Amino acid sequence: MQNIVHIVGARPNFMKIAPVMRAFARSGDVNQTLVHTGQHYDEELSNYFFEDLELPRPDVDLGVGSASHAVQTARVMIALEPVLVRRQPDWVFTVGDVNSTVAAALVAAKLGLRVAHVEAGLRSGDWSMPEEINRVVTDRLSDLLFTTEASANENLRAEGVPDDRVHFVGNVMIDTLLRHRERALALGVNEEMDLEAGSFILVTLHRPSNVDDPDRLAALLGALGQLTAGTGHPVVLPLHPRTAERIHRLDLEHLLSPLLALPPLRYLEFLGLMATAGLVVTDSGGIQEETTVLGVPCVTVRPNTERPATITHGTNRLFDGDPAGLLDVARAALLEDRNGDVPPLWDGHAAERIVEATLTLEVAAARNGVA
Repeated sequence: MQNIVHIVGARPNFMKIAPVMRAFARSGDVNQTLVHTGQHYDEELSNYFFEDLELPRPDVDLGVGSASHAVQTARVMIALEPVLVRRQPDWVFTVGDVNSTVAAALVAAKLGLRVAHVEAGLRSGDWSMPEEINRVVTDRLSDLLFTTEASANENLRAEGVPDDRVHFVGNVMIDTLLRHRERALALGVNEEMDLEAGSFILVTLHRPSNVDDPDRLAALLGALGQLTAGTGHPVVLPLHPRTAERIHRLDLEHLLSPLLALPPLRYLEFLGLMATAGLVVTDSGGIQEETTVLGVPCVTVRPNTERPATITHGTNRLFDGDPAGLLDVARAALLEDRNGDVPPLWDGHAAERIVEATLTLEVAAARNGVA
């Protein structure tokens, strides 16, 4: 029986690992351990999160909490090492691109344990993003690299990763979305908020490039305030804790008055709003993917994306100009054709392909007498 340890630390990680754990459980040949680093943690939201995703409670909670990138990564490594030493897994599965992702890969590699990276090969080319550093380092240390789109395969090949380590499996975020979409819509969150489907704009902002600079953040909030008058659509802004803290510290709360500002939402609530929005404005990576499958126009407030399939196949467009120009971009996006193509293998079965690739490798290794 295979022994697998899964490492998660931030909200998107849970959405990615849930279908993988479910698929391994169906295989019947795997003992799984879920380790939550505690990189992001909110007691109330976490309780809902496990319920919403039908995910088992973590077997281990490291509770590292928030800190600088270096301190947080170090804390995860220090706390995780004895867990992996004790459990001696056949595989350490790490997902996404957060600090917990790279910390898990570093600890496992130094212990001589095999690493599998779910969502490998994505590249923005922007080294000012901590996530880009995490992606590259994690991929360099991984023995199995599971990719979501063709560009990721091309990136890894260009970086010299052997083809036999790379498996194009599709997108586990979409596995989760397709599994829970109907449940999310049944909640009727937009109706409870008196928001007509297709006639409101949903916004998320949390990237340092958008919220750390006071002038940039103020200009973006001001531009969002103009969207309602300029499009006739109310603007809904669930506030990321990072963004809320900066708005408060910079005394920018008055810029929220034209918006429907909300606290962070549960996964199903947010999915229900996103699926019924007329437009999404975001700087999140995963939301670019989800809107592509939902057929909802998306404006990504960034100069680049590590997920180009959301532009070539989906409904996404980039915007990094003067925030005053956001209104024109939003108007154009609201008018665009919503019949974008869904990227290959974004079909709800990526996790099954991950399990098949992993177990096939183990069978081959056993036949060759490789431990």
